[in-house]
Amino acid sequence: MDNSLNQPQGGNEMPRFGGRATMLRLPFAETAEGLDAAFVGIPLDIGTSQRAGTRYGPRQIRAESVMIRPYNMATGAAPFDSLQVADIGDVPINTYNLLKSVDIIEDYYTQLNPYSVIPLTLGGDHTITLPILRAMAKKHGPVGLIHVDAHTDTNDNMFGEKIAHGTTFRRAVEEGLLDCNRVVQIGQRAQGYSANDFRWGESQGFRLFTAEQCWHKSLAPLMQEISQLMGEGPVYLSFDIDGIDPAWAPGTGTPEVGGLTSIQALEIVRGCKGLNLVGADLVEVSPPYDLSGNTSQLGANLLYEMLCVLPGVTYK
Repeated sequence: MDNSLNQPQGGNEMPRFGGRATMLRLPFAETAEGLDAAFVGIPLDIGTSQRAGTRYGPRQIRAESVMIRPYNMATGAAPFDSLQVADIGDVPINTYNLLKSVDIIEDYYTQLNPYSVIPLTLGGDHTITLPILRAMAKKHGPVGLIHVDAHTDTNDNMFGEKIAHGTTFRRAVEEGLLDCNRVVQIGQRAQGYSANDFRWGESQGFRLFTAEQCWHKSLAPLMQEISQLMGEGPVYLSFDIDGIDPAWAPGTGTPEVGGLTSIQALEIVRGCKGLNLVGADLVEVSPPYDLSGNTSQLGANLLYEMLCVLPGVTYK
């Protein structure tokens, strides 16, 4: 262990029901200076179309992260022996104005660009990914995207509005934020408003793997294929918790039956090892519909797994 690197507060030094109220009980940092990776919360839910509550997502994900230990026993990843990591708090969104909040988020992540930090974001509804991608494109240019979700989020508008949690990736394409030949969507399912709802992204060059294509199988081979597609270019991972079946993740705003399993979720994130990940998010956790805490716990573990596959992590 490198004593100069931040460590999660251990369960034998402070009871897990006490101590730091940060992600993984890591130290809190005021800025991203000197950090290799940072957890950031965006407590936003005014872009949702059904059940709200994702404004409480970051706080509850942090609360459920207390059980997570430093070393990944399955993969051998030792992120806290490799990277300087901290929780840098929440973006101060404007809870009365979605468009202003989008600008605030873009400005916040743009201010991270001068640093070498990789942001791992705790959502918040899926609107947040658009301003994050806007900031990322200023630094990296158009990025590849791995998008796990029950929905494609490529609506042209919602109630006439161009910015909402279901329009994120259409706006991202229109604004040139994505390398469309390196965009993969996984887990889409349920119904649409037209027979062509899933085809818009494919017409832009996206590759789409519906939930039905993922049923009853390991997704490790798929991730090997996706890894080859992504190559060495910058990649952003956006993981909507509703990509997982509501049997495993009921605490979300727009649940759809027939989704991915928690095991497949782990396979997807672990399959990102070796990619040039420049950022990732875990969105749409809605604690009011998550009385057991299982959804937030899964979200916390997936964020930890994202940390484990970042560039520079050593393996024991």
